[in-house]
Amino acid sequence: MRERVAGSGQALRTLIGDERGAATAEYAMTTMAAVGFAAVLVALLRGDEVRGILTDLVHRALSVAG
Repeated sequence: MRERVAGSGQALRTLIGDERGAATAEYAMTTMAAVGFAAVLVALLRGDEVRGILTDLVHRALSVAG
């Protein structure tokens, strides 16, 4: 029975394929997603409307605190 189970594991590894480099690919995809998100944030924050909202928020926070 053990030989059959061990052989099944080998067959499964053969079907799945080689996973070397999988973690590196995942890190690369995560990094690219973060860069894309940062680009969207920069584009939004460059707009005058968003800048005005943030400035107003800071002024309100400082006037309540002080």
